[in-house]
Amino acid sequence: MKIKALSLFTAVFCLSASIFAQEKFPDGTLIPDWFRKNEIVKIDNLGKKFKITDHNVINDSTIVQTEKIQHVIDMATQNGGVVIIPEGTYLSGSLFFKPGTHLHLEEGAVLKGSDDISNFPITMTRMEGQTLKYFSALINADSVDGFTISGKGTINGNGLRYWRSFWLRREFNPQCTNMDEMRPRLVYISNCNDVQISGVNLINSPFWTTHLYKCKNVKLLNLHIFSPEKPVKAPSTDAVDIDACTNVLIKNCYMSVNDDAVALKGGKGPWADKDPNNGGNYNIIIEDCEYGFCHGALTLGSESIHDRNIVLRRCTIKNANRLLWLKMRPDTPQNYEYILVEDITGDADHFLYIKPWTQFFDLKGREDIPKSYSNNITMRNINFKCETFFNVDKSDQYELKNFTFENLNIQAKNGEYDKNMIENFSLKNVNINK
Repeated sequence: MKIKALSLFTAVFCLSASIFAQEKFPDGTLIPDWFRKNEIVKIDNLGKKFKITDHNVINDSTIVQTEKIQHVIDMATQNGGVVIIPEGTYLSGSLFFKPGTHLHLEEGAVLKGSDDISNFPITMTRMEGQTLKYFSALINADSVDGFTISGKGTINGNGLRYWRSFWLRREFNPQCTNMDEMRPRLVYISNCNDVQISGVNLINSPFWTTHLYKCKNVKLLNLHIFSPEKPVKAPSTDAVDIDACTNVLIKNCYMSVNDDAVALKGGKGPWADKDPNNGGNYNIIIEDCEYGFCHGALTLGSESIHDRNIVLRRCTIKNANRLLWLKMRPDTPQNYEYILVEDITGDADHFLYIKPWTQFFDLKGREDIPKSYSNNITMRNINFKCETFFNVDKSDQYELKNFTFENLNIQAKNGEYDKNMIENFSLKNVNINK
């Protein structure tokens, strides 16, 4: 009997492995096994440990200790090692991690960002689809292959003062941009390969929460990402901004922020596709996540030029504004293709939302408006409640083609849709009830 049981287990295991091995991206290419190997990093394998309290950093939430914490990071750089934040609260401005270093926050540890912008130096960085000088983030890692952030602690952006200042400025000048109000991001990782951020709480960011730029092979695992939408709205606190990256996995995360949860960036402007600082996003999987309030569960744009093989699956969405949002920016050439949204439950105001995005429109002297495209979009196996099922505008500025809705069970106050809005729009087993 044991031999038969073992044989049955082996057969089932082999069948499961075979099924996983055949998983494909929306364009038909195989999903690499890398996306399924998600062991959490063990800090004992990362080198010597450098506990900040062993190096003159004290547990005090009122004293800015940037230089002392940076000194510990610099010590870890010499031979490679892990910077340990122990239980307690430690106030800091921008910290810069270097090759061979890692960050680990123990349970009860809080790395808290200063609410004084002067503690965040201006550097050449990336913001809103542009490469320019702007304030550095609280946590910065550039060209740090193998970088990890781990633990059960918290990185707290301490954003309340920044949020209040932003809304006061907007009241004074409604035309001010997001970047006119000076505020830092929480985590900015650029030009890095083989990155893992796992377990930690990323909360109350003054601006974007987690920004990845020109990275490859990044895993965000078991994170809790939060910023409030009331009583004071935390403006532009996107949970994850993916900016010209390849191979990104977001898995088992909770995201609730006062802007987009996962937003794909990459560049903006009439010649954005010619700028080497810009780029597309390829092979992005968001799976097994839970969403609280957000503007968009998955948003492409508003600064994005090419997104291909983007998968949102097995997620629960609660109280979002939009499930899938395609921002079609008329001053930027865009191509959003091979997008799959499947096995989703929950609710949002809008199921599918596609409109021109004209905020701060600028052709910069270009006489014609660049044409954009969105094609091969599939939404399937979804049980969902929404106010509006199909909120799509037609435009000469973009072309929508090859959309498939399949196995949808939708409860919507406005369940109307117009197949003529999209060329080759296929609907299979779509049930819409009020």
